[in-house]
Amino acid sequence: MPRSRKIFPTPDDAEIAFYDAFERGDLAAMMVVWAEDDDVVCIHPSGPRLVGFDAVRDSWMQIFTGSVKMQVRVEQTRRLDGTSVAVRSVIESISAPGHEGTPQRVAATNVYVLTDAGWRMAMHHASPPEVLDAPPEDDEDDEPHTLH
Repeated sequence: MPRSRKIFPTPDDAEIAFYDAFERGDLAAMMVVWAEDDDVVCIHPSGPRLVGFDAVRDSWMQIFTGSVKMQVRVEQTRRLDGTSVAVRSVIESISAPGHEGTPQRVAATNVYVLTDAGWRMAMHHASPPEVLDAPPEDDEDDEPHTLH
């Protein structure tokens, strides 16, 4: 099956598409975000290290199959932007719509690379942090930082 190509002009466009696909449980849209490369890496909370496009796709398929749609709120974003690599460190608050209770909070790092097809995700590492009870940091300095 040919892999879809869609250009994301900025790392932020790729990040928005990633979380949109995550919330909708849309495997095809999710995989458009990922770089079509055997070296992509994905680590879901408390899960193994998955390497390669096919392994990453299979993991998202398992997550989306039969699960309820999720609401994902991204908080405390920190950005580092280089000319061909961009890193986002975020806190994800994940909950199921209509379900009472405290959202699950997850610390995640997303790495995007500039490819011929635009910005694509190369790595996603999400893990439940030991402690996330600290008050949110001031996000006033939300400007991207350039790596030299």
